[in-house]
Amino acid sequence: MSTESKIKIIKTWFLICFGIFIVLFAFELSAQTANELREKIEDSNKEIQRLEAEISSFRQQLETVGKEKNSLSKAVKELDLTNKKLAVDIKVTENKITSTNLKIQSLSMEIGGKEEKISQNKSAISATLKKIEEMDSLGTLENLISRKSIFDIWRDVEDLRGFQRGVKDKISELKEIKEGLEINKNEAEEARQGLTRLKQELADQKKIVEQTTREKNQLLKETKNQEANYSKLLADRLAKQAAFEKELREYEEQLQFILDPKKLPGRSALSWPLDNIYITQLFGKTVSAKRLYASGSHSGVDFRAGTGTPVKAVADGIVEGSGNTDLTCPGASFGKWVFIRHNNGLATTYAHLSLAKATSGQRVARGQVIGYSGNTGYSTAPHLHVTVYASDGVKVENKPSKACGGRVYTMPVAAISAYLDPLDYLPPYTGSMVKPDL
Repeated sequence: MSTESKIKIIKTWFLICFGIFIVLFAFELSAQTANELREKIEDSNKEIQRLEAEISSFRQQLETVGKEKNSLSKAVKELDLTNKKLAVDIKVTENKITSTNLKIQSLSMEIGGKEEKISQNKSAISATLKKIEEMDSLGTLENLISRKSIFDIWRDVEDLRGFQRGVKDKISELKEIKEGLEINKNEAEEARQGLTRLKQELADQKKIVEQTTREKNQLLKETKNQEANYSKLLADRLAKQAAFEKELREYEEQLQFILDPKKLPGRSALSWPLDNIYITQLFGKTVSAKRLYASGSHSGVDFRAGTGTPVKAVADGIVEGSGNTDLTCPGASFGKWVFIRHNNGLATTYAHLSLAKATSGQRVARGQVIGYSGNTGYSTAPHLHVTVYASDGVKVENKPSKACGGRVYTMPVAAISAYLDPLDYLPPYTGSMVKPDL
């Protein structure tokens, strides 16, 4: 063998060894990075668990304060605790954003790795097919026999079979990698959509904190931080609220509507408006009903929900209005509300919100966030009130209110007979609830 040939062989082996080293180094580096990402995701999730425990503590404190007698001190404590809880809510959302970003990075690495494997497998299949073509081009058996020994021919046949098995294995592996790649891409897209929702939720939470801070400052300004002034303010609001509700009730009693049960859907036509369900007030005649009609009935269902809890549409539909009755009569009726007319013969109102997200004319899907629970309107504690109507018997109206100095209120108004029990259309409820006082 010539010196030149030896040099070529040495160079070839060097390049092969160097290539193997680079692949192994890249694999090790990738493994380290993947492990680091997993550790960071785990740390972020642990922090979320810790913060959620802190939120639970604030909820308990708010529940304890909520049982105290109405006073300026109680109102300020509630607002301070609410702001502290919201601040931790923001930290949770920020950690979820961090965790989601890390997940997207991890998935991007997996996607990149699978795409590289696909490229390598395609190259291997192409090279193998080329080798098979070369062997096929050797000619007929007679030509092979004339040029090779029987042992050489047998070795070539075995090589050909091996190449064919290799192609089959590579194609099978390629199929599996492509399926995994598709799963990774779908997961990455879901994560990106989740990231967008989390960023929007974070922005909304910051708005709610600003509003709660303004509410506290306004309360202290109106009362001059004096308990006596607060008592007078509360009495005035309760008197206006009672007059406003009486005025509205009398108007709704005059509305004519004949309920057609055939137009109504069956049970479980609606989904829950919150992720965690605890009912504090049922529909119907109750001693503790917060909004009474001619029948002395509570017009919807109340759910326990701390300020800033995402509220979701219970079915597909069109938003036909959103507003704030506090602009007409502070402390009366729905406060901030959203009204949706659904595609199934029902309509719903979501009341006492801290922030309304849905706007008039918007088409919303079941489960879409339309606002955040709060303590606006006539509400003695943060919660969500949901009213369900027969769609044909309700509409959003603009009416002047004598009880509130002739100012115009905008809100859903319905005939008494159009009000329906939400639990007839929501999923079966198996949790704890406050039972009606009949």
